[in-house]
This record gives sequence, structure tokens and C-alpha cells, in this order.
Amino acid sequence: FFIGQRALVFMLAARVQKMSASSATGMFLFYSALNGATMSFIFLAYTMSSIAATFFICAGTFAVCSIYGWVTKRDLTGLGNFLFMGLIGIIIASIVNIFMKSPAMQMIISYIGVLIFTGLTAYDTQKLKSMALSQPVGLDAAVVRKGAILGALTLYLDFILMFQYLLMIFGGSRD
Repeated sequence: FFIGQRALVFMLAARVQKMSASSATGMFLFYSALNGATMSFIFLAYTMSSIAATFFICAGTFAVCSIYGWVTKRDLTGLGNFLFMGLIGIIIASIVNIFMKSPAMQMIISYIGVLIFTGLTAYDTQKLKSMALSQPVGLDAAVVRKGAILGALTLYLDFILMFQYLLMIFGGSRD
């Protein structure tokens, strides 16, 4: 599931402009369902109360960061580039930690991941707002829909990954 999810995200992001709007929508819905099936395993690893508490913490954080990205006059482009480099760094650190199996390293990665996806939420919201405001009048509805799908995918990934990192920090294990 995990590899299929990642492949689907990369394929959707890379090919969304070349496919029909209905195909892009279908792929996004399929990805969301696949992600839901994969995420269902958290119920085996964490207590229901820790999942719920973490979800509400994540939802509140996501909402505040998204509102900030929407209303701020500050250009977050430089921050977005810096956070993207940080994202590459945590991906590399996560791969290394697969072999090291260090709980301390995983905790550090989780804290950094929360910071990165908090910032990316504000940046991505601002980027999407800018894209929406700069669309030419009379643009084809299919093009607008594809842009909306990419925006939804971006914010969806920000939320899910922030939730996963927060769960690693706050989640009460069933063990």
C-alpha cells in the first residue's frame, strides 16, 4: 500500500495537466481511499483517545496555519523553498533511520516534520490563493478543476503528514 500510494501521488502530480479532469478526480479519490485504508492501521498501534486528541491538535494547527497563509501580506515563497529543502532532509533522515532504528532519531524527525508541514501549510495556502486570484477570466473549467485537484492534493498531503508526525509525538501506543 505504502509504495502504491507514493507512486500514485507522483503520477497524479506529474500527469494531472495531461489527463482529463474526470480522470484526475478519479485518481485523487482513489488515492484518498488508498490512503484511508493504509491509515486505518493506526488504530492497531495507537489508542483511540490519542488518535482523536492528535487529530484535533492537527486540525487546529492546520486551520490556523492555513488562515495565516491566506491573510498574511508577507511573501512566503522564500520560506517555502527552505521548507522544501527541509522536507528532502527528513526524507533522507527517515530512510537512514529505517536501517538505524533509532527511537531518538525518529522523535527528532517527527518534531522537524511537524515544523516543516506547519510552514508548508501556510505556504501552500498562500500559493493556492495566488494561483486562484491570477487565473484569467474565461479559463476552461477543466483546467480550473485540475488546478483545484492539485491544490487539494497538496493540502491533503500537508495535513496527513503533519498528523502522522504529531501522532508519533503524542500518540499513546497500545503496547
